[in-house]
Formats: sequence, structure tokens, C-alpha cells
Amino acid sequence: MRGLLLGFALAVVLTVSVLSLRPGGLRRQLHLAARRLRIVLVLGGIFVVVSGAIRVVFPEGWVADFGPSLVAVLLAAVFWVVGRDLTRSAS
Repeated sequence: MRGLLLGFALAVVLTVSVLSLRPGGLRRQLHLAARRLRIVLVLGGIFVVVSGAIRVVFPEGWVADFGPSLVAVLLAAVFWVVGRDLTRSAS
């Protein structure tokens, strides 16, 4: 139990220290992290619903085998586009 608590505390300290070093300060970095977390939660919910629908509609076959993987790749691409920092300059 002590190891779990120590590991959690270490993760929090490392996260705060890394985010503090990045440009824009800790507040901006935490705002961006919270925004990306919300995006991940929405996309994860979409994945669960679509994956379940694939398993119900196509119980066997190539769609049941490769469908959830394809959905995961597509949602990762959506996260890559939607999750970027729009305030950062292109240079």
C-alpha cells in the first residue's frame, strides 16, 4: 500500500514539474491537458458504443475481427487532429 501511495505521489510531482517547464506556464498546460482528457473521454465512449454495435450486428466474420481495430485507428486520427493546440504558432 505504501508503494502505491509513493508511486502516485511521485507521478503527481513529476507531472507538475514537467508541465511547469513547458512554455506557457503550469496553468496553460493543465488547461490543455484537461481539454485533451475531455476529448479522450468522448472518443473512448464512441469507441465502446461502436465496438459493441459491431459485435452485435456482425457476431463473426472479418468485420467483427478488424472493425474495432479500424475504429480505434480512425478515432486516434480524429484525436490527433482535434487534440492539437490551436493557439500555438505554425512556425
